[in-house]
Amino acid sequence: MLAVLRREVADPRGRPGLDADRTGPGRDAVPAYPFAPPPAERFPAYLRPLERAAAVGALAVMSEEWQFEPAPVRSRPDREAVLADARTLLDRYGPDAEYWTNAVAAGSGPAPDFVAAGLRGTASYTFLTGAYVNGLDLCDDLGLIAVSADEVGVFWSVGAC
Repeated sequence: MLAVLRREVADPRGRPGLDADRTGPGRDAVPAYPFAPPPAERFPAYLRPLERAAAVGALAVMSEEWQFEPAPVRSRPDREAVLADARTLLDRYGPDAEYWTNAVAAGSGPAPDFVAAGLRGTASYTFLTGAYVNGLDLCDDLGLIAVSADEVGVFWSVGAC
């Protein structure tokens, strides 16, 4: 997972990733920008397991805006389509995949209702850098990690103040 956050590995299936800031100025200041993940030995303090349904909800709410969301997933007319898209993305990892999140709510159990809480209502143990780069102060994040026998998928939503 650290290698993925640091963009040190390519997609094992050769598919291109979505990484608009791969060569951005933030990467000059902080090589893993926007991340500053803890060392691997600290992951148990920051990551919690999720059931698949909760992972779907977490991924779905990542489509929301951090600031001033006009239509949270829970109230959208296309809610079921957003959830179906999230299921499709996670299907890549197969039926035996395990899911992990940095969401604080998952500390009380592996099935928090992310859709009901919404992105803005979901606190997390941050994996973000505290560096102030190009006028951006990164203040919110929600991460989802999918782990299969063959690969690791990392999905992250980052909010800037």
